[in-house]
Amino acid sequence: MKERFQFEEIFPVSPQVVYESWLDSEAHSAMTGGKAECSNENRGEFSAWDGYIRGANKSLRPYKEIVQSWRTSEFKDDDPDSELILRFYEVVGGCRMVLIHRNVPEGETHYRQGWIDHYLKPMRAYFNKE
Repeated sequence: MKERFQFEEIFPVSPQVVYESWLDSEAHSAMTGGKAECSNENRGEFSAWDGYIRGANKSLRPYKEIVQSWRTSEFKDDDPDSELILRFYEVVGGCRMVLIHRNVPEGETHYRQGWIDHYLKPMRAYFNKE
């Protein structure tokens, strides 16, 4: 059975700021600490963490939702891409982001901690100092 992870975070900035930061190479790199090449175009390709993560934008709903195909260099050649869904909600004091990572290869549960260590914690620090 494929793995699925879900997280929710509140950031003290608008949904627009988080959405745009995810899709901007410079901001994505700054908020995670890993080099990223991003696209804000539908079907635009991206890479993050110095090429460890690669994928493409499948659907972009400005300031509401990002859907991306997603894989790491650890995926086997015959593993299909997983899917990353990011949803952004305006809440009192900022943005609630829901991150859903689904269709991760079976048994690859270490990606859960990777999201915490390499995305959520750095993003908290980045947006809290803005």
